[in-house]
Amino acid sequence: MGKYTILVLGGYGFFGSRICQELAADSGIRVLVAGRDGKRALAFATELGLAADQAVTLDAQAPDLSARLVELGVKTVIHTAGPFQGQGYEVARAAIAAGANYIDLADGRDFVAGIGALDPAAREAGVFVTSGASSLPALSSAVVDQYLPRFRQLDTISHGIGSGARSPGLATMRGVFSYCGKPFQWLQGGRWVPQWGWLNLRRYRFPEPVGPRWLSSINVPDLVLFPERYPGVKTVRFQAGFAGTLGHLFVWCASWLVRLQLLPSLVAFAQPLHAMSAWMVPWISDKGGMFVSLEGTGHDGEKLKLDWHLVAAQNHGPWIPCGASIALARKLAAGLPMPWGAMACMGQLSVKDYLAALQRFDIQELPA
Repeated sequence: MGKYTILVLGGYGFFGSRICQELAADSGIRVLVAGRDGKRALAFATELGLAADQAVTLDAQAPDLSARLVELGVKTVIHTAGPFQGQGYEVARAAIAAGANYIDLADGRDFVAGIGALDPAAREAGVFVTSGASSLPALSSAVVDQYLPRFRQLDTISHGIGSGARSPGLATMRGVFSYCGKPFQWLQGGRWVPQWGWLNLRRYRFPEPVGPRWLSSINVPDLVLFPERYPGVKTVRFQAGFAGTLGHLFVWCASWLVRLQLLPSLVAFAQPLHAMSAWMVPWISDKGGMFVSLEGTGHDGEKLKLDWHLVAAQNHGPWIPCGASIALARKLAAGLPMPWGAMACMGQLSVKDYLAALQRFDIQELPA
């Protein structure tokens, strides 16, 4: 029986390279490093010790994408080539047409929430299609699911991420900057209220060794998915922040210029700030963290608040968004049962599953 073939689109990029690195070490998986730049794909495949034919020049927008996937014998596609804000589902549709499973790391609210539109086609093809296989909503929902039985009524989900020094790839930065200062809504006290990207500044104290960080409001899929998944919840909010105080406050101030319509967008700042952040890595904390705080009523009728944390050191934080796709890919390659259809990435992994994919990194769970 041959190896299980997984194609990673954007396989030499920030997240894709990490996913390829982990899956390439699995003896039962044949990884294809794919992207528009064939030279970069070949260079990275060679670095991983893969055969030259495991580097694939592939354009996500190519009309023959589905035929290429069939030709390559692909069983699962992992799509990491963001930003996903503004993208369509062409890659997912091509995977379905090729009879391949599809996983992406999308963080765009509308993109992840809308993946269910592909459900009829995915079911007919008998494939597993999921969006948001990342820290949000895959890990965040797994944490809520883990602690939900301890509540008679869950009222509030407040969660956030404080990054380490190593910033994400440029595509991810552009995605984040695209909604800085732009309006969105989140559920608060049972009402949908307006927020603006990267505003609503607050100070949050992560457990050591991360410590206090500035956080701001971010538009993420959880804000619309969680009220549907957890009926009765009255408040869902998410915030995130950079490791460097000056960098965070700069983006916060610039977001006000967009909010006041003095600037159309911050996307133009993404590339220079990305380059600057790479230069400043040695002078900024290599620690990062994630938290999920749950509030409501326990089974004894008393108020209950639970705080879960994940802390990462040695700049291993960027591995956390990769955990879901690594874990799901290994399940599929092992032939474990997965649901057919198209869905946001919630319910397919437990916290234990997720962290098992990251066990060799300096990432520690602090249970509630």
